[in-house]
Amino acid sequence: MQNLPDKGFTHGGKFHSDDVFATAFLRILNPKITIERGFDVPENFDGIVYDIGRGEFDHHQQDKEYRENGCPYAAFGLIWRAFGADFIGEEEAVHFDEKFIQPLDESDNTGCDNMLAKVIGEFNPGWDSTESYDDCFWKAEAMAEVILRNHFESVEGAKRGSALVKEAMERSDGKILILPRFAPWKKEVTGSSYLFTIYPSNRGGYSVQAVPVSNEDTTLVCPFPDAWCGKTKEELVALTGIASLRFCHPNGFLCAAEKLEDAVCVAKKAMELKKKD
Repeated sequence: MQNLPDKGFTHGGKFHSDDVFATAFLRILNPKITIERGFDVPENFDGIVYDIGRGEFDHHQQDKEYRENGCPYAAFGLIWRAFGADFIGEEEAVHFDEKFIQPLDESDNTGCDNMLAKVIGEFNPGWDSTESYDDCFWKAEAMAEVILRNHFESVEGAKRGSALVKEAMERSDGKILILPRFAPWKKEVTGSSYLFTIYPSNRGGYSVQAVPVSNEDTTLVCPFPDAWCGKTKEELVALTGIASLRFCHPNGFLCAAEKLEDAVCVAKKAMELKKKD
């Protein structure tokens, strides 16, 4: 990743989600950076300038840039385009731009409704407030930084989980995946030969979760039988003969059992009943 300067400058006064999130991301990239706010960029400023000044990271000029899908860039999108892929990888950078940044950029450019942009905007001082815009800006930036850090940690956690899931898939039978601990599994498992994933539950015992058809289609390849769904523990034991089966979700995608061997039995019995349908 290219080195970021230790200074930045953005506009003063009322702020929006694009300059707030751009600032938060810059501070994550370079914790030493000092950001100034004002209405005129200092002459010969030797830092990164954004959302003001009509330069590389501003979007207020007449010839502002648009994405290929027509979504206009705002400051956060422009900063992310320059640094996002090096920071988090090309695939995730594209995904984050599409799902998170573009709605904010669209809102900033067009005024269209966006709840997160509205939440950030409400950090601005009210018409009769005695707070300064700068003080309020830094409150908003602190929240934006938490949001970004949480997301980036989630992405890294998903990568670690992917490695754990792939290793477990190599040891399992191709139909019932048994994980040593819970990890995000759907990206690797969905679309494979696996029908169920079993993992230790944070409520104790083991969860048995049915695998969806695809990442876009939540239909289950092998749902739990309708006769099990929403039944009490006593009813489930009577229906299945599995002693520690204690729960089946009303929508048929999740069961829970006290013992691992019973969790495996739950998956196998569901598969057997599916074949008879």
